[in-house]
Amino acid sequence: KMRKLKGIRKLILIEEAWKAIASANMADYIKYLYKTVRKYFGEAIVVTQEVEDIISSPIVKESIINNSDCKILLDQRKYLNKFDSIQNLLGLTDKERSQILSINMANHPGRKYKEVFFSLGGTQSAVYATEVSLEEYFTFTTEESEKMELFALAEKLGGNLELAIKRLAESKRNPQSSTT
Repeated sequence: KMRKLKGIRKLILIEEAWKAIASANMADYIKYLYKTVRKYFGEAIVVTQEVEDIISSPIVKESIINNSDCKILLDQRKYLNKFDSIQNLLGLTDKERSQILSINMANHPGRKYKEVFFSLGGTQSAVYATEVSLEEYFTFTTEESEKMELFALAEKLGGNLELAIKRLAESKRNPQSSTT
């Protein structure tokens, strides 16, 4: 899909498209696409949660990875035993490797945030913390105890989940206040 977001044209490839993208017939088209997007000052973006999609396909490497100037990675510790091949495939330096493998290793215990690695053309890289408001955090939490607390509060508030999120966030900010 091609979208214009805040003045920047971005190409978003959905995970389900990997099979088509990884075919030999698509490789030349993908290379052409990257050149065309750059020509119009856009940026093509590829997102995947499956490292196997990247590691297993020489076509993906040739058509996408070699044409990607910006790389963004989340916590990669679960791929530690495969990280040599990931590092080689993405053309990461040893410094970038250590940055990536340090993600979320020493987070402040009192804050709820995740770290993200950015590399811009291999010339500049850094790890940044991304922290959202408590309201946004509770909206998307996957922690079972937090979800149970939120749903119990929503039930007390007549099923108003939005109000429950606001009250729960406020109660966490000010522990002496009541959540009802």
